[in-house]
Amino acid sequence: MGEQKNQNGQEQDINQLLKVRREKLADLQERGKDPFQITKFDVTHHSQEVKDDFDALEGKTVTIAGRMMSKRVMGKASFCNVQDLKGNIQCYVARDNVGEEEYKDFKKYDIGDIIGITGEVFRTKTGEISIHVTNVTLLSKSLQILPEKFHGLTNTDVRYRQRYTDLIMNSEVKDTFIKRSRIISSIRRYLDGQGFMEVETPLLVANAGGAAARPFITHSNALDEDFKLRISLELYLKRLIVGGLERVYEIGRVFRNEGCDTRHNPEFTLMELYQAYTDYHGMMDLTENLYRTVAQDVLGTTKIVYNGIEMDLSKPFERITMVDAVKKYSGVDWNEIHTLEAARAAAKEHNVEFEERHKKGDILNLFFEEFVEEHLLQPTFVMDHPIEISPLTKKKPENPEYVERFEFFMNGWEMANAYSELNDPIDQRERFKAQEELLAQGDDEANTTDEDFMNALEIGMPPTGGIGFGIDRMCMLLTDSAAIRDVLLFPTMKTLEPKRAENKAEKAAVNGSAEAATVSAPSVQIDLSKVKIEPLFADDVDFETFSKSDFRVVKIEACEAVPKSKKLLKFTLNDGTDRKRTILSGIHEYYEPEELVGKTCVAITNLPPRKMMGIDSEGMLISAVYEYDGREGLNLLMLDDSIPAGAKLY
Repeated sequence: MGEQKNQNGQEQDINQLLKVRREKLADLQERGKDPFQITKFDVTHHSQEVKDDFDALEGKTVTIAGRMMSKRVMGKASFCNVQDLKGNIQCYVARDNVGEEEYKDFKKYDIGDIIGITGEVFRTKTGEISIHVTNVTLLSKSLQILPEKFHGLTNTDVRYRQRYTDLIMNSEVKDTFIKRSRIISSIRRYLDGQGFMEVETPLLVANAGGAAARPFITHSNALDEDFKLRISLELYLKRLIVGGLERVYEIGRVFRNEGCDTRHNPEFTLMELYQAYTDYHGMMDLTENLYRTVAQDVLGTTKIVYNGIEMDLSKPFERITMVDAVKKYSGVDWNEIHTLEAARAAAKEHNVEFEERHKKGDILNLFFEEFVEEHLLQPTFVMDHPIEISPLTKKKPENPEYVERFEFFMNGWEMANAYSELNDPIDQRERFKAQEELLAQGDDEANTTDEDFMNALEIGMPPTGGIGFGIDRMCMLLTDSAAIRDVLLFPTMKTLEPKRAENKAEKAAVNGSAEAATVSAPSVQIDLSKVKIEPLFADDVDFETFSKSDFRVVKIEACEAVPKSKKLLKFTLNDGTDRKRTILSGIHEYYEPEELVGKTCVAITNLPPRKMMGIDSEGMLISAVYEYDGREGLNLLMLDDSIPAGAKLY
């Protein structure tokens, strides 16, 4: 009760402070000093320039502008700290220098207000470079309170939703996005120097091809036609190679209708480039040089450190075939596996889960994902993929089961994907046909035949090397950022408002999703007459048996979809001990990973580890399951966030 009371009291305090800010604005407006009527303010310097050029600027007059981040009033003189694009600087505001009325106004300014300062550069007795203010102007009144005033801005959900506040409060966030901008500039400079031409291709397409992904679908009212948002840049850029442009690239947003996790966002930045008269070996050389150049440009070194692991870009990148990599890390030699039956037998022997539709090459790829990817920390090119997973790639002339393709890996992540591009229109049509068969079998990530692209290939495309780079992952590595959302200014977030669309209401009623927990009142009442509960157990369980189950409170620190699984979510949990606990749970149908991060839940923590999709699941998260209107409903049990991780349930 005490905590609830305290929370209400704090809300009242905040409301009172917000009211006072509006009253201050009204007072200024009444006195003809409305800050919002100011249209411009001439700035001569940024804070860091004043500090860097102190010797030349000491005693000179400068004008800066920025947000007031702190203020200390001491009678006739005050100090405040002003933050601008380049940093922050202390300002000394004395009544005798700025005048009585201006000083009286200044004393009423709030943290967060945007002010313009003119004054002389000097060094205080304690040695701090400061500005001795002669004039202070209120340029914008802040009517909200910056988060640090009460609890700091550490909540990742709020940081991503309110990036503007995040940039104000956390200087390292601003540095990350400055680096991101410089990374993209460096890529452009490098490619322009190599004779590449930057182009733009359509985002709205009739046929979303070039990758294995589910597209977003939208509708054009003017044309009365459905369009898709592009999932890759490939098929249009190749049309330009056909048109004779020889070296083209595009850096742009692509859209894939899939979940969010630490490395995936439904819209992300992709770069694709195509070079006529070269092959995938040419793309490897280009990738090595590009990565080295960008790291040197932006970081001043070719040795980068991510999550404590050093990666050296100055050494030649390792080049290994997928078959050799699988043999190295799993012991299975795919050169000895000649039939689908042998591939399935090897998968069963090594606990690799596969689906009925998977062919021999698909199973090789599953082995690669299971046994190899996590080991590829240093820059590595994995070459020569099976044809089944590479519908747009040239076959290896000496072994047509495999194709001239590589994936570039660092930190166990796929960073780029490259081909010797398929330019045989007859072969390409066969590949599209195979993709359409997969689509008919229920693979909603398969491509359909793009007839205009086929026409372009029949006109004739030269031998070409092509590559796609994940720009966001490159930015993550070069800025040591843990999640893709840390390098996207405005990541895709689930709305916090109660669901508006009626067709979502029923799902929410069944699901009772975590989203509903974030609003003050439940957004949907479930109709209890439609609920069917599993009968209670008739058998008794003795107390000793039950008490051996160790129920603990856990905090969800990270949550992501398990690749190749439509049901499983992988949770990284704080269970009150020094080590992190991994638990997998088949609840993706009911929750998206990002809405569960930060929640407090219950888990049984003393079950033996159980392998799921090759990952050890160390316990069980507790959910409430029931039948609702003939379908399964599920709620992950969530507790008050004030309960500490590791608390034991009795």
